[in-house]
Parts: sequence; C-alpha cells; structure tokens
Amino acid sequence: MICYMYRNLGATGAELSYQTLVPGQDSGFLHTHKTHEELYFILRGEGTYQVDGEQFPVKEGAVVRVAPEGKRALKNTGKENLTMLCIQYKANAFTDADSPMTDGNILNEPLNW
Repeated sequence: MICYMYRNLGATGAELSYQTLVPGQDSGFLHTHKTHEELYFILRGEGTYQVDGEQFPVKEGAVVRVAPEGKRALKNTGKENLTMLCIQYKANAFTDADSPMTDGNILNEPLNW
C-alpha cells in the first residue's frame, strides 16, 4: 500500500509516503532521484535496506537517509508487516539560516487550552 499525502496536506517543501510491505515483499525496483534525498523511518517490523549494492538490516526505530543518486530498495525479511514512512525533499535546500534555533520564533503569548 502506498499513500502519497503531500497533496492532501498542502505541503510545499516535502513529499511523504506511507508504505506497508508484507513478509517477503520488496519495494519492487531500485530507484534514484535527480534532486531529492529521502529519509526512511521504519515504524514497525524488520527488513533489509539496500543502497548502492550494500545491504544492511533495519528494524522498528531505524532512520535511513539516502542522497539523490543513491540506488535504493527495501525488503521485508521479517515475519510481520514492515511499515515505513518516507519523507522526500530537495537536497541541499537548507542553509545556516534554516537552523531550528534561528528559523523558529517562540511567542510570548499565553497557551489557551
């Protein structure tokens, strides 16, 4: 199951996809990107991630970053479903001015719960 959510959320700087792979299932193909890097968050299950021919195990709690040119794929090698969230965004878009410490504004306003 693949669900692209960026259109529904109105996101303007990232694409999000949520996938579940059943035991033994893989992503179906190797792929790269022209300008986007990706972060893969393994939310449940376990599997093998492949980048540029190197394979390594991933499990719940793992985060994998892949540069645009990295040849990537994911396979569920476990006995339960593997669920992951992928965030795709333009590589090298952040500058020093984009730091959370300089971009964020703490407001001097009361919280109204």
